[in-house]
Amino acid sequence: MDTETDTVRRILTETGDTWAVVGLSANERRAAYGVAAVLQRFGKRVVPVHPKAETVHGERGYASLAEIPFPVDVVDVFVNSALAGAVADEAVAIGAKAVWFQLGVVDEAARERTRAAGLDMVMDRCPAIEIPRLPG
Repeated sequence: MDTETDTVRRILTETGDTWAVVGLSANERRAAYGVAAVLQRFGKRVVPVHPKAETVHGERGYASLAEIPFPVDVVDVFVNSALAGAVADEAVAIGAKAVWFQLGVVDEAARERTRAAGLDMVMDRCPAIEIPRLPG
């Protein structure tokens, strides 16, 4: 059985480099903005998903996961826990390989559904904290 640490490592190093960041807008004061910048520094393509569909960090934004016209590897979720389960279900529907719930985002039922669909899932963690910890 995989540990959470194994899953974190696999998502960050093996799953793929296209990350849809749900909740990412051009608001520099929001955590999603800074985390997306870190992901880009580590070679990830960051696709903003936000109702405003703003361009952020040079990447065109989309209003929903379903509107993204190319494959997404990881869906990074920056919405509150009450909304996160629906986002996880959308991630399954678009064929993503993994779902990442940010710090403070917790939905055990969504984790069970997502894993049952064959996706990797991490909850209540931050990739911007985890990625620098990876062995070089």
